[in-house]
Amino acid sequence: MIEKDRKPLIRFKGFSEAWEERKLGEVGEFNPKSELPEIFKYVDLESVVGTEMIAYREERKLTAPSRAQRLACQGDLFYQTVRPYQKNNYLFKKPCNNYVFSTGYAQIRPHVNGYFLLSLVQNNMFVKSVLDSCTGTSYPAINSSDLADIQVCIPLKNTEQSKIGTYFQQLDSLITIQQRKYDKLKNVKKAMLEKMFPKAGADVPEIRFKGFSGAWEKRKLGEMGSVLMNKRIFKDQTSNEGDVPFYKIGTFGNEPDAFISRCLFKEYKLKYPYPENGDLLISASGSIGRIVEYKGKDEYFQDSNIVWLQHDYRLINSFLKQFYSVVKWSGLEGSTIKRLYNKSILDTPISLPNPEEQSKIGTLFQQLDSLITLQQREIEKLKNIKKACLEKMFV
Repeated sequence: MIEKDRKPLIRFKGFSEAWEERKLGEVGEFNPKSELPEIFKYVDLESVVGTEMIAYREERKLTAPSRAQRLACQGDLFYQTVRPYQKNNYLFKKPCNNYVFSTGYAQIRPHVNGYFLLSLVQNNMFVKSVLDSCTGTSYPAINSSDLADIQVCIPLKNTEQSKIGTYFQQLDSLITIQQRKYDKLKNVKKAMLEKMFPKAGADVPEIRFKGFSGAWEKRKLGEMGSVLMNKRIFKDQTSNEGDVPFYKIGTFGNEPDAFISRCLFKEYKLKYPYPENGDLLISASGSIGRIVEYKGKDEYFQDSNIVWLQHDYRLINSFLKQFYSVVKWSGLEGSTIKRLYNKSILDTPISLPNPEEQSKIGTLFQQLDSLITLQQREIEKLKNIKKACLEKMFV
């Protein structure tokens, strides 16, 4: 690698020297030996997500899994050697000596700034180098020796390492704070749903808006409407590119991978059932009960797998959307059936107040959903900033 290629595209002011190429094993000690305590907190491969440790479990040395080998010391970096593309790597920051990690992690005791090294191994170029050295395809893995041989570039000055590490540490802290706000909003919504819809056997909710009283009416969805779906689209009527997106069950709620012509769309929209703006589309197979609100765009949906309830004035869609998030579909409890049939939808019981109270409940949760969406976008924005910085601030 020539010198000009060993300089990142973006760096802090005051630094201009080329970075130095080294093996990863030269910038940290791999898998240092330690005597395990008699009782410890065990961290397995499912316990780290992203760069956060989300769980651990208590174990005893005599009965612990054989993979419980890596005794953590403050500042150690744990690199997931199995499916490294997941980037589940953790910098151990706790002043403790009773956490033991699985041998599914390579333990690196850094000779460089720890946060710099954590950021370096999250970089896509580094991950590609690791994957190139992995064995296995569906379950790629790398051993510690091969990982230690991977070439990396690092700045010679500790101050530049420190500045980069601190920058990504602060960025991770911001992401964590925003994630906690998001989780809190989700928990608030969950708690409110539990209290603003009647529990099993009850005919009134625990909490309701001022001015409303009396029992909610018990009905079945089929008493207020019927299940509709789009006209069947055959494979030879679709293409990889086109005018109107065609959503199948696998792409429902995501990006389409098939399209139909505008001419066919106009014909079928005119002749056959088609959702109205605000109707709630339901996945009837796969992940049963996923809901997508139809926003009025020109789109078409796979028949039988994606359906909606066309209902009368007694149901408000904003209320129905929240009901769908807590519903137990008729006939599916304890069933191994992976399809939601029209009859199950129509036979599903619902408790509902008058339309005015429905509207208030629906509006409240719409506002809460908007806050959750905004918070999610903030997290995505920060993650995109981090991704761009990882690409441009490393060699």
